[in-house]
Amino acid sequence: MQLFHTLRELRAFLDSRAHQRVGFVPTMGNLHAGHCQLVTLAKNHADLVVVSIFVNPLQFGANEDFGSYPRTLQADCEKLEAVGADVVFAPAVEEMYPDFDGHDLHQQMVIQPPPLADDLCGASRPGHFAGVATVVAKLFNMVKPQVAVFGKKDYQQLMVIRALVRQLNFDIQIVAGETVREPSGLAMSSRNGYLSAVEKNQAAQLQQQLLRIKQALLDGRRDYAGLCEQAGVELKQQGWQVDYVDIRRQQALTLPDAQTTDWVILVAAKLGKTRLIDNCEVSVS
Repeated sequence: MQLFHTLRELRAFLDSRAHQRVGFVPTMGNLHAGHCQLVTLAKNHADLVVVSIFVNPLQFGANEDFGSYPRTLQADCEKLEAVGADVVFAPAVEEMYPDFDGHDLHQQMVIQPPPLADDLCGASRPGHFAGVATVVAKLFNMVKPQVAVFGKKDYQQLMVIRALVRQLNFDIQIVAGETVREPSGLAMSSRNGYLSAVEKNQAAQLQQQLLRIKQALLDGRRDYAGLCEQAGVELKQQGWQVDYVDIRRQQALTLPDAQTTDWVILVAAKLGKTRLIDNCEVSVS
């Protein structure tokens, strides 16, 4: 497995493998089994798999955890080599953002994502998805993959990336990986490491609420607001700070109506100081 820190090194290597189909998995590092599954999925669609590890300052808000986000490059590389990744691209901030002066980020060319990015997580994290769209577009230009893999756990992000590829005419196939979960049902996330042992057990309550709403939809209930309100109240009673519980149409993430047959239930909430997200797709014929 090759490890590169500069675009020059990466391009030289990829130019030497120009005949191969490139799969790409962008990450921020601190990898877990969910990331490894995305790499395995990419290997099923490509000859050569590139994984980026870059904690992107542009997608963090002023009071978020950019400074404390775990940087675990050596351990990450060991995991990636074990699952057969071919290349790790781990650039410095200066490599990704040429106008970074060592203190401030002067990235003035920013991609403005579609309105769906201003809702749900975007409502409480203004600018987050502009940061995501910008760094992913830059990475697409650097790696030039034929296929890229993103996890469904970040469902809204996945929809933003699909829109990015469609609207900016990237010739890249986007493959979605299913959410990998702990035995308790908690969705695997790099931020789970912030949870205490007690909080980690309690965090399974998010999926329990999603499954309760899923069953209600399958049973024919269509009082979407009531289902979400009930889940939010129960989470608050269990000690959560609820950002949102919502039911949307899959793909477009627009509001459903009585005729909708494909939903995604989304939740974001804080347990202690840790913000967690999760979702569940539901379909009826």
